[in-house]
Formats: sequence, structure tokens, C-alpha cells
Amino acid sequence: MFDLDGTLTDPKEGITNSVAHALKHFGIETADHDALCAFIGPPLIYSFNKYYGFDQEQCLEAVEVYREYFSVHGKFENSVYDGIIPMLNILAERGYRLFIATSKPQKFALEIAEHFGFEKYFEAIRGIPMNGENMTKGQVIGAVLREFSLEAKNTLMVGDRSYDVCGAKENGLDCAGVLYGYGSEAELKDAGADYIIKDIHGLTNFFEDR
Repeated sequence: MFDLDGTLTDPKEGITNSVAHALKHFGIETADHDALCAFIGPPLIYSFNKYYGFDQEQCLEAVEVYREYFSVHGKFENSVYDGIIPMLNILAERGYRLFIATSKPQKFALEIAEHFGFEKYFEAIRGIPMNGENMTKGQVIGAVLREFSLEAKNTLMVGDRSYDVCGAKENGLDCAGVLYGYGSEAELKDAGADYIIKDIHGLTNFFEDR
């Protein structure tokens, strides 16, 4: 089970541009988009509250404005990490059942996977609804497990942030934390990642050795 942003694709440009668009709506100018990378991974409502002190109503409004830009431009201001497609080919050839579990709206996740041509590798791509319901990463993972009758002991979560690790642990899954995304080694270790993997070559080798 794979996270999407920071694990399969590098969404930095699209997400930070979308966040800047939302902040501008509130009169907040952000010249340094690198400072907005903290928004990559966690649910948007959480991040607008944590980093800008928005209340619930403001968070919901910010998410709507964010999506105005993201739905047209931001979702494709993105790129698949080098080595991901060859790795997915290997996993498919070896008979792995592959899933995506993301905190991104499911609609956008599907569009991104289709646009970049890797949806064919995944049995299902699941994310949060577009109706404003605030699902945690653990709830998304749990929903995939139930929908496809997956056994936790036979399922591995792969992600780059603590939210992926914590969501996996909530559901009894082991988690491989990857360092080529947007989480640090300390973040992943502190969250309890079972494996720490430096790069995509190492992730490919990890699966080949299992």
C-alpha cells in the first residue's frame, strides 16, 4: 500500500502553488514556496490550522480556494520519481497486490495516476472524499483493508511522512519510511517506522529481497 505525494510522485510545485493561492485569498503573501513544503503529506485542514492558526471555518474555506487552483493546474504540476515505474513493473511481475492510500481527495489521486500512466499497476486508488469530510490517514488505510479484505500481517505501508507510519500502526501494518520524499529520518523513526529506506533503488531492492 503506497502513499502518493512524496512517495510515488514529487508534487512540490503543484501543492505549494495551490497553498500560496489559498493564502493570498486571506491576504497572506508567500514569496518562499519552499516554506510551504510542510503541507505535503498531512491533511490540508490540519496544516492550515497548525501553520497559520486558521479556525475550522477558515480551514474549510482555505481548502476550497486551494482546490480552485489545484483542480485546474496544480494536480499536473507534478512528476513521477525516477525509478518508480520500473519498480512497479517488478512488483506487478512478482504478483504483488498494489494499492494507493492517500490523504489527497480520491478524485485528484485517480486523475494524477491516470495522467502519468501508473494507475494500471494498482488494484485500487483510495483517498478522502471531496465533501469536506476530514479523514485521517489511518482511516483511509483502514478503509482499504476492509474493502479488499486484506490481512494486516500481510500488508505493508510505504510512505514518506509520520502520518503514513502512524496510520499504518493504527491498523496493525508494518511501515517502510522512505527518505527521498518530504519527511526526515528522525520524523519517521520517532513515528515508529519498521524500515527506513534511503532511495528508490533501495526500495526496489527491499521488495526483491522479500
